[in-house]
Amino acid sequence: MFEKLFRRAAAPEVKSGTGSFIALSLLGNGTGHVTRDFSALAREGVMQNAVAYRCVRMIAEGAASVPFLLYEGAAEIESHPLLALLAAPNPGATGTALFERWYAFLQCAGNAYLEVVSLRGAVRELHVLRPDRMKAVPGPRGWPAGYDYTLDGEVRRIRRDAATGFLPVLHATLFHPLDDIYGYSPISAAATAIDVHNAGAHWTKSLLDNAARPSGALIYKGPDGQPGLTGEQFTRLKHELEDAYQGAANAGRPMVLEGGLDWRAMSYTPSDMDFTGLRNAAAREIALAFGVPPMLLGIPGDNTYSNYREANLAFWRQTVLPLVARTAQGLSHWLGPRFGENLRVGYDADAVEALAIERESVWDRLSKAEFLTRNERRMAAGYSPVEGGDEVLS
Repeated sequence: MFEKLFRRAAAPEVKSGTGSFIALSLLGNGTGHVTRDFSALAREGVMQNAVAYRCVRMIAEGAASVPFLLYEGAAEIESHPLLALLAAPNPGATGTALFERWYAFLQCAGNAYLEVVSLRGAVRELHVLRPDRMKAVPGPRGWPAGYDYTLDGEVRRIRRDAATGFLPVLHATLFHPLDDIYGYSPISAAATAIDVHNAGAHWTKSLLDNAARPSGALIYKGPDGQPGLTGEQFTRLKHELEDAYQGAANAGRPMVLEGGLDWRAMSYTPSDMDFTGLRNAAAREIALAFGVPPMLLGIPGDNTYSNYREANLAFWRQTVLPLVARTAQGLSHWLGPRFGENLRVGYDADAVEALAIERESVWDRLSKAEFLTRNERRMAAGYSPVEGGDEVLS
């Protein structure tokens, strides 16, 4: 749109060697930069950027779809109150929905918080807390002794239990090189690329709203010896141009120039700027920060992977499953002792359809390893041993 028709309106008269000129911008103002606080990052970095939004959704939905397992020592437990809690953490959410928010906040903020609600010493519910509402309360040695949760101006202090030392908040972070408590999000790392991608989208939208006509200048070439436009003439011409050519409804209208006025384009065209390549490069950088292969997002120009299947396998192995493993370890350390001794939370990688080809290859190699016992083969495939499985199969 013609959001700003004139770059300068302070000087009513401009003189130069080529005569008076009026800078005419057919495009909108620059979109600026994404600020680095969580609200702005979430709003502009995720909610207004399709690439980042899709990356967050892919990671969160994929990780939340991996079911948890529970082990007591090396033996798998099929039914347990802790498994029931992870499957139905509170009356308002399923386990998949809760952990989808958990993983999404981890990608958006670099921090994720899970609070446990206990009744008479027994764990009853789990709730995900928004990172922007949480603030760590340092203890005597600098490590968090509790957390302040702020909602509608009211602050609730979540403290560590003095008797047991149990802190009812699980705080997960992504690596931050300059902070000991809080994490660093992929969106922050990709903020510049998100700026470029968003600015390109706004610039293209403004260009299309104005019939793909770039910015330029009206140059006044009066007779020799004649002064430039007077202040009154400048103001009148400015208002006439705003009324006749500003806005999407007036895009494409022919401009009648007379009295020594001449139009000269001053900005680059989309082809001059290689705009498609620029936006694709920014999109690839955003995907790189999240660990999502560009091929899975439909971004052209990336030939790192020979096919879609390998790209999808790399996404699960290098991005999704490490997050699930970290979450399972955190739950084991945090909730395991509350439910019993020697409990460990794991995850079922066999439930991931994308890894089926890889599993078939592993099973094929193990079936041909005649020197291994049944339990050795099971352990190599990620299963727990069974009784009577320590003999070599003939």
